[in-house]
Amino acid sequence: MPVVRDLRVLLRLTNFRRLLAVRLLSQCADGVYQVALATYVVFSPEKQASPAAIASAMAVLLLPYSAVGPFAGVLLDRWQRRQVFLYGNLLRALLAAGTAILILASVPDWLFYASALSVTAVNRFVLAGLSAALPRVVDADRLVVANSLSPTAGTLAATAGGGLAFAVRLVVADSDAAVVLLGAALYLCSALASLRMARGLLGPDPEVVQPRLGAALVSTARGLLSGLRHLAERRAAARALTAMTAMRFCYGALTVMVLMLSRYAWSSTEKEGLAFLGLAVGISGAGFFAAAVLSPWAVQRLGQGGWMVACAASAAVLEPSLGLPFAPVPILVAAFVLGLTTQGTKIATDTVVQTSVDDSYRGRVFSLYDVLYNAAFVAAAGVAALMLPPDGRSVPLVGMVAVLYAGVAVLLLRWTRTKALP
Repeated sequence: MPVVRDLRVLLRLTNFRRLLAVRLLSQCADGVYQVALATYVVFSPEKQASPAAIASAMAVLLLPYSAVGPFAGVLLDRWQRRQVFLYGNLLRALLAAGTAILILASVPDWLFYASALSVTAVNRFVLAGLSAALPRVVDADRLVVANSLSPTAGTLAATAGGGLAFAVRLVVADSDAAVVLLGAALYLCSALASLRMARGLLGPDPEVVQPRLGAALVSTARGLLSGLRHLAERRAAARALTAMTAMRFCYGALTVMVLMLSRYAWSSTEKEGLAFLGLAVGISGAGFFAAAVLSPWAVQRLGQGGWMVACAASAAVLEPSLGLPFAPVPILVAAFVLGLTTQGTKIATDTVVQTSVDDSYRGRVFSLYDVLYNAAFVAAAGVAALMLPPDGRSVPLVGMVAVLYAGVAVLLLRWTRTKALP
């Protein structure tokens, strides 16, 4: 197969392998660190986790991606990317080690969150730099394959890091600080791995004259506004993004509910709750994988809009029937179903945006997409914090989410029938 042949060729390229190693170590560390933060907030014996604390943790993990992301490229075009990987990961290793010390010292929550926020903010520069550096180590003919392989491998590495964090917490050391230190060690390994590449290999070229920083930042802000105006003129893309944002909101609210159920309703000890949460995350991830396998077949038969309708309608029917018993087995089934429907909607949305938006605006629109995607999850956590009781059993929350899913399905069906969605 041509793709398999191209993958073999890519893995023979020394600098591609080295850049991929930096990505895998970095994103594995991200997975470890994120799970460590979540377990510290929710499952530490010395803390009485609340929905508000969970919402704060999610804001720390996700908002830097939205706030920093659109502007990261401005600075990355001025700094040598190899040095971004080196110093960025060294800084994250240092900050993560500091987070571990703060956990052991039982400092006020705001100081802990400030430390965690610093780590996740630096992460955006590293991820953007990895994507920007890829054309420097791969020829143009295989760049599409490389763009497919690298982010997928990074996602798998982050998932593996999360699994490693759960394993360390449950089996090796019942300490959130130990897990955070493991993440710090992996960040350090990623920094050292970047030293295997020449300093100037990854660009940018020093002879390329960049506009002044202030002008570039203003230009980026104007570009985002221009992208927003362009999106308003592309109704299919705007409607798909609206539906995806609502679906992401629903998924976020239910995630907080499952966290609270795992912590208080279904377990007598922190370890039992942590084990159940790890199982739920894994099953939801299986739903994401199932969506990747099923979506091409479903889109071919139903169209993009039709597949999105099917996902939203399935969630509207199954979410209350599986969620209202507040029992572990139905919730695990719901985790798979909602993972599948949420990711299926995202896959269709990505395609609608890619095909509806002009190429010259695509990057800016996807930056806006990234903001909406993460902000919806954080907003959902905030709403859930206001609605959830301490044990996580909330009939109004389940009902609200079901109504939202049903409303999205109705809107998508109307847009599809009027050809407002392909």
